[in-house]
Amino acid sequence: MITIQTKLIFKSKEDKQKVADLMRRWSSCARFAYNRLLEGHKRNELKRELQGIFNLNSRYVDDAIMKAKSVLESCKERQENPRKVIFGGRSLFEKLKKRHINGKAYKKLQHEWQERRKGNLYSRGDKSKKGNLNTRIEIDENGAVLRINVGERKYAYARIQAGCKKGKSREELLKAISTCGEAYSVELKLKNGKVYAYFTIEENFPEVAVTKENGVIGIDVNAYPNHIAWAQTDENGQLAGHGKIPMPELVSGNSNKREYYRWQYAHEVVRLAEKKKKAIAIERLDIRDKGKRGDFSGRKSRRIRHNFSYGSLVEKIKILAKRKGIQIIEVNPAYTSVIGMLKYAPQHMISKDVAAAYVIARRGLGLKEQIPEGYMAILKDLDADELEELKEYVNRTVKNKQLKKRQLQEIERTIRLLQSLGSEPGRGPRPLDGTSLGAYSESYNLWRVLKVAVVTPLSPEKVLRDVSVLKGVLHSGQVGRPG
Repeated sequence: MITIQTKLIFKSKEDKQKVADLMRRWSSCARFAYNRLLEGHKRNELKRELQGIFNLNSRYVDDAIMKAKSVLESCKERQENPRKVIFGGRSLFEKLKKRHINGKAYKKLQHEWQERRKGNLYSRGDKSKKGNLNTRIEIDENGAVLRINVGERKYAYARIQAGCKKGKSREELLKAISTCGEAYSVELKLKNGKVYAYFTIEENFPEVAVTKENGVIGIDVNAYPNHIAWAQTDENGQLAGHGKIPMPELVSGNSNKREYYRWQYAHEVVRLAEKKKKAIAIERLDIRDKGKRGDFSGRKSRRIRHNFSYGSLVEKIKILAKRKGIQIIEVNPAYTSVIGMLKYAPQHMISKDVAAAYVIARRGLGLKEQIPEGYMAILKDLDADELEELKEYVNRTVKNKQLKKRQLQEIERTIRLLQSLGSEPGRGPRPLDGTSLGAYSESYNLWRVLKVAVVTPLSPEKVLRDVSVLKGVLHSGQVGRPG
C-alpha cells in the first residue's frame, strides 16, 4: 500500500463548512453502525436505515459500516471488550475525566477529542468507477484538486497541498494515481481546524525472483549502538560474509530528517541483498528494551528507541524488498542474541550483533541450532548447588542494586527450570551430530540456562563485551568457578 499525506486548502469557507458537516455526519454514522453491529444487526439491514438517518449516500454508509466492522473485529482479535470502545480515543477521554484539568487546558483537550471523534471521513476506491466516485482527484493547470461529494450532485472543491520539501514528487504521484484508472481510497481527518487527506492505493509488486535458494542475509537492527548488523549465508547455512551499517543520524534530529535517513538505510540493505542475490531475514517482533540490560539508563533507552523508530525502518526494508522481487522471511526472535553470543561469536570471532544476524539468517533457511559439545558438558554437570554458589558470588560482586536484583532473579528462574526438567548431575540432553533441518528441536530454555551458567561468572557486573573469552569455554567445556 502507498499512502500520501496532504493538506486541503478549500476554495471557500462555504465548501469547508459543507465538508466539516459531512465528516460529522459520517463519524456519527460509523459510531451508530458500531453499536448496531454489537447488537447483532446485519450490514444489509443497516445500509438502508442509515442512509435516511444521516442523509448520506449508499457508498458513504457502506464505508462507515466497513470501518465500524473493522474496529469490532480488531477488538475481538486483541481479546478486548468491544463494548468499552471509545471513539475519539480512550487516553484523551480519561484525561478529560480528571477534575484537576480546567480552563484553557481543558478546552484544548475537549476540542482535540471532539475533532478525533467527529472529524473523520473514509471513502473506498472503486476500479469500475475509475478511482473513487465520492472523493475524486482532478488535475487542472494549477495542480491537483479534490472533488468531494457533499450531497445529491453537489460537490465541494479543495486544492491538494502536498507539502513543501517533497511536494513536487507527491504531486506527480497524485497525478499518476488520478490517471491510472486504479482504485484509490481517501481518508479525511480534522486536526487543529485543518482538514488533512490521506490517499491510499494498492501497490502491485513483481513476482519474487530472489529467494533463499541462493542463501539468506540476516538483519539485526540495534538501537544502541545504533547500526544494522548483517550476515550472509550460502544455501547450506555457512557464513559467507558480514558487516555493519552505522546509523548515527537516527539518534537525533527532527522527524523529517530521521524519516529521510530511514529510507536511505533501507535502500542500502535492499541494494546489498540485490547485489548478493539473497533473500532477507528479519525478526518478527519489536525492538527489545535494552535499557533493562544494564547498558544505560531507562530514560536514555526510551529516548533512543523513540527516535530510532525500529518498526518504521523494518517496514521500509520490507516494502523496498518487495518492489525489487526479493523474498522477505520473518523469523522467531527468541534468543537470537544469546545463541549468537554463545555459539557463533567465539567460533568466527565476530561481534555479538553480527552473530545474532547470522542466527537470524540461519533461521530464515529453516535451520535449527544445536548446543555445542563443550557447552553440553557444562549443562551435564550443572546442578542447583553450583547456582547457589553463583548467587553468593553475584551478591558479593555486583554493586548496582537493580542489576543485582535482576541477576539473582534470573538465577532463581534457572534453578526452578532445572528442577522442572528433572536435571541431575551427570545427566543432560545430547545433540545429534551435524546440522539438521528440524530433526533436533531447539531448546530455548537450555540456552537461557547456559547464559546464566557461562556469562554471569565471566561478567557479573555488566553485559559481556569481549566474547573472545568464550572460545576457551566452548572448546574445553569448563567455566571458571566464581571466586
